[in-house]
Amino acid sequence: MIVAFSVAPMGAGDSVAEAVAAAVRVVRESGLANRTSSMFTEIEGEWDEVMDVVKRATAAVGAYGPRVSLVLKADIRPGHVGEIQGKVERVERALAAAAD
Repeated sequence: MIVAFSVAPMGAGDSVAEAVAAAVRVVRESGLANRTSSMFTEIEGEWDEVMDVVKRATAAVGAYGPRVSLVLKADIRPGHVGEIQGKVERVERALAAAAD
């Protein structure tokens, strides 16, 4: 499965960079395939391991404020791996083919 999630403290002031960095650190240390963009972090793995990482990342952010906001979207497709990159590659190939 692939999970895209965004987690941030509420009531922590203007910048949430340190709190988000704490969450991303948890994700990167998990050893699961991941990538972070300006709005979301994506992580790929089995259900239990991905949800455990999301839970720990959310707890890490909780240290920065009294309330935490979590947005989560999941693509659950048993038997498929490497899709965190594979999906992007297929779109790039389609774009290149359309340009020809």
